[in-house]
Amino acid sequence: MIVVVTGMVGIDKKQYLSDVCKLARARGNETVLCNVGDEMYAEAPDIAPGRILDVPLKRLHLLRRTVIKDIIAKSKTVDNIIVNTHATFRWRHGLFPAFDFDQMRQLNADMYICIIDSADALHVRLISEHPIRHTLKDLLVWREEEILATEMMRDGTNENALCYCLARGDALTGDTAETFYRLIFEPDRKRAYLSFPMTHVAGDTAVIAEIAAFRDRMKQAFTCFDPADLEEVNLPYYAKKARQNGEDTVKLTALGQEIEFDVSEVEQVEPDISSQIYARDFALIDQSDMIISYIPALADGRAAISSGVERELQHAHEAAKEVFVIWHSDAAPSVFVTQTATKVFKNTEEATGFFANKGYLTDDRYIDSSA
Repeated sequence: MIVVVTGMVGIDKKQYLSDVCKLARARGNETVLCNVGDEMYAEAPDIAPGRILDVPLKRLHLLRRTVIKDIIAKSKTVDNIIVNTHATFRWRHGLFPAFDFDQMRQLNADMYICIIDSADALHVRLISEHPIRHTLKDLLVWREEEILATEMMRDGTNENALCYCLARGDALTGDTAETFYRLIFEPDRKRAYLSFPMTHVAGDTAVIAEIAAFRDRMKQAFTCFDPADLEEVNLPYYAKKARQNGEDTVKLTALGQEIEFDVSEVEQVEPDISSQIYARDFALIDQSDMIISYIPALADGRAAISSGVERELQHAHEAAKEVFVIWHSDAAPSVFVTQTATKVFKNTEEATGFFANKGYLTDDRYIDSSA
């Protein structure tokens, strides 16, 4: 299996992918990790750490081609290899590609995965590890460019190769190394997009705990794409609260560090955040086999269903995906739910039993035997 992994600067893919390889090794799948950046520095020891993008483009191009040539040769001698690279670079030279189609066709990867992360986490890593100046708008643009260029890399190389967008996750929600592993080594495991209200239930700790339990349970059984692994929607929410309180900055914690953004800057990028969430969540549905939507009940008995969740259900239905809804409210679901759902369940246990009977839950390591 040959897997090409991309992602903008600030993701810290090297440590993440090292953890994936350790996980694979522990489960009997020896996997070689090739970090293109490190190998380029090894090829050119005269270049100081962190300065490789400052060299002339011609030399940078030749260095990259030399390294990729060696990786192509190595890929023919091992069972599994992960190539950690970028699809694009944006530096003092401007925006330019970080790959060549002829070499990517020779490599002939089986899978492409673009790792993404939230703007606040990217900001923390960039200010601590890289000298590049950036704004919130820059981070959103760079991330979108990397996703698009990864898709173009795949399409121009082998349009039949698998291509995924995967959020990195964090210390609070848990990273997605398990999901990454399953995409590569457990292709028969069902892929599920998890749908649930987010801003609609902000501040309701009981409902948030319910949703967390649902997410954990589904991740035991399926290869899950979880929108909460990238919670950027909170930034505009915090900015609005700060504005109401007469504050000029948004203060929050990311990767264990306290950071702040100007309220005006967050307000300026709010349309970009919204449009990217809209497009990204639909893309995650498209790369899944099914959608599993959890609709909790509010304290007054009403269903906590948001317009966003309804739109996700409709999109999945129109994409011919299986649509499963866990509906906790005593109030009957609307026709817009029942007409798009493959099946509606009263609780998570009922859904789990159904999935087991369908043969979707086949690995006892990830199934709660009490279900």
